[in-house]
Amino acid sequence: MARTRRHDADAGGPAEIVEAKHAVRQRVWDALRDGKIARFPGAHGRIPNFVGAEAAAERLRETDVWKQARTLKCNPDSAQWPVRQRALEDGKTVYMAVPRLAEEAPFFLLDPDDLDDTPRKASSIKGASRSGRTVAIEDLEPVDLVVTGCVAVAEDGARLGKGGGFSDLEFAVAGEAGLVAPDTPVVTTVHEQQVVATGEIPVTDHDVRLDLLVTPDRVVTCTREVRHPGRIDWDELTEEKIAAIPLLRRLRPS
Repeated sequence: MARTRRHDADAGGPAEIVEAKHAVRQRVWDALRDGKIARFPGAHGRIPNFVGAEAAAERLRETDVWKQARTLKCNPDSAQWPVRQRALEDGKTVYMAVPRLAEEAPFFLLDPDDLDDTPRKASSIKGASRSGRTVAIEDLEPVDLVVTGCVAVAEDGARLGKGGGFSDLEFAVAGEAGLVAPDTPVVTTVHEQQVVATGEIPVTDHDVRLDLLVTPDRVVTCTREVRHPGRIDWDELTEEKIAAIPLLRRLRPS
């Protein structure tokens, strides 16, 4: 049987940090599998869709940052599907990244006043392609809230995605375009089993830290350092990564 290619196979940066991050991911994925916390199709190799995702979305819904936001940018993963649904139900505009930023126009625009489906259906990946329209980075409006998917998080705001670096890239691109400011809140919804001890997650300069992490049971205000303006760190990107993402090919300095 062929071995599944790791999402961080084309990750840049020091090899020891890449491996340390992978070890944390693997431990969390194993815990979610063993505890029967991950829903179909399982935890490994993805942002895990966890039992209690709806309860975490409802808890996020009660926070001030949610109530104050009119426009948000959200990842396309199943774990945050309940968040996207509630955003549309609450009249918020949602920019949802196209999976793997694989299109020339790499975001879906979901307008709560112009949907072909219910908020539940429209906020799915399949539904977004029908109810929304794809937009280029130049066509996005500034956002009030960033929602990101995570494999592991810590109370100091450190986070790990599945290793592809797409969440950090989205933030960097949006930051350079003036759509996300250094003080724009960044939040996630996770299961308690995804919360690891402070200091366990290696952090590099380009990693986006969280302001708020929300589980089905609690809301944690993260003790992160001051966030620098988002920027694309071209030295950390491999040629393989740039070649795979049309937006990066277009933005790459000559």
